[in-house]
Amino acid sequence: MKTHVKKTLNSLTGKLILTIGTLMVAGSTIFWYFLIQHQEKELLRNSIKYGDSFIDFVEKSTRNGMLTFQQILIQQTVEAIGSAEGIIRIRMVDGKGRIAYSSIKEEKGTMLDKSESLCMLCHSKSGESVKMQSSSIKMGKDGYRVLNILHPIYNEPACYTSYCHAHPKEQGILGFAEADISLSILDKAIKKQEIAITAYVIGFICLLSVILCTILWNLVSTPLSILTHGMERVAAGELDYTVKIDTGDEMGDLARAFNAMTFDLKKAKDELVEWGNTLEKKVEEKTEEIKKAQTKLIHSEKLASLGRMAAGVAHEINSPLTGIVTFGHLLRDKFPEDSQEREDVEVIIEQANRCSNIIKGLLGFARATSAEKGLININDLVNSSLNMVQHKADFFDIKVVLNLDESLPPLRVDASQIQQVFLNMIINAADAMEGKGTFTVTTRKVVENGSSFAEVEFNDTGHGIMEENIPKLFEPFFTTKPVGKGTGLGLAVSHGIIQDHGGRIRVKSELGKGTSFFVRLPYYEG
Repeated sequence: MKTHVKKTLNSLTGKLILTIGTLMVAGSTIFWYFLIQHQEKELLRNSIKYGDSFIDFVEKSTRNGMLTFQQILIQQTVEAIGSAEGIIRIRMVDGKGRIAYSSIKEEKGTMLDKSESLCMLCHSKSGESVKMQSSSIKMGKDGYRVLNILHPIYNEPACYTSYCHAHPKEQGILGFAEADISLSILDKAIKKQEIAITAYVIGFICLLSVILCTILWNLVSTPLSILTHGMERVAAGELDYTVKIDTGDEMGDLARAFNAMTFDLKKAKDELVEWGNTLEKKVEEKTEEIKKAQTKLIHSEKLASLGRMAAGVAHEINSPLTGIVTFGHLLRDKFPEDSQEREDVEVIIEQANRCSNIIKGLLGFARATSAEKGLININDLVNSSLNMVQHKADFFDIKVVLNLDESLPPLRVDASQIQQVFLNMIINAADAMEGKGTFTVTTRKVVENGSSFAEVEFNDTGHGIMEENIPKLFEPFFTTKPVGKGTGLGLAVSHGIIQDHGGRIRVKSELGKGTSFFVRLPYYEG
């Protein structure tokens, strides 16, 4: 995907280019200026040096003519040398200020004006002559500079001892040799050199600018634009977006850190989304469980109300049964011992007493009493619990088998609570067998980890319990029974009662073969 790169001066690349370019231009300009100045000074210095050599050449060329006083030869020599290219004028001035020889014939024999620079250089303010040589540069009429070389002619022994003309030995300077040399070639060369150097500097700046822009573009601007684009994509929600910068510099480190950050952000987001979905699911599950629990609580309250009403009805039935038993005894005494009528009345009395005992058991079980532990025979609790429910229609086709160990000592328990547990086990077994099968209750003594327990096993031949449901059996409101047949509280309450007595309940079941509940209670011998 093509990434848009910022090209304005407000971008980092623009600022770097502007700053470095300004420094580069300023540095190049200063370098160019000092280079031009230095080269010009060197060329002028060399020109003056060559000018001094030239005037010295003139002196040596005319030396023989001077010593032999051959004026025509001297003039011809000066004219010949003065005709060379770039030589404007050559003249030789004696000590009186007269131009003795000149490359310009018209000047020969004329006197110099004392205001001329040559006279000013020769004489001090006091009028005394001084030994000196000088050079100066001035602008010529053609627009090019002119180098003026002034060289004194000193009085040598060959001069003041010459036979042709003698000069006093005390005279230090005999005159001057002066040459005006055009520097047009030098000026043109300097100008060309300035143009060339300027072109070189501009070309160097342009080349360096292109290289600098390319480097900054590839190393700074492009990676930054890629990172900026990546941040915009991530900010828009694309947390799986990664930037591709595979350099080994800081930009590469920044890109790798950026990719690691987006990976961690995506991972954290996925975890949050997953956690949110899980939480939402759990909330829905718990809400559904709460609704089911509320329904079951309402049903439990209904059953509790029905139980209280049934207890009241049983109490009301108990009074007529007492009257039936009483009048039955009176009626029985009116018949002879071996008569059929007496036997029939005795059956009435027996069944009425049985009903009365059942009702008394129901009233005793339903009566709310405080938890009070006492010594109770576990077998008696099993029998009384069976007597309370075996008259129900559910038990008509169920075979009840008792394997009770009569040697078991009494247990210190709360009889009503343990009976509640046993009743729950018996009723659950009847429901599991759907009114048909064999129900076996076994009591025994077991020893576990050095501790003695009385164990009651309730075994039914029902349809069994699925393995994944066994760990949930003792959870409140969990039930495997159809709707309306159970509240899911019986086993949870039974589990709590047995735990309060220091015992435990375990389950063993196999689908299609039945289920066994094992209730263990600690007991104390002697």
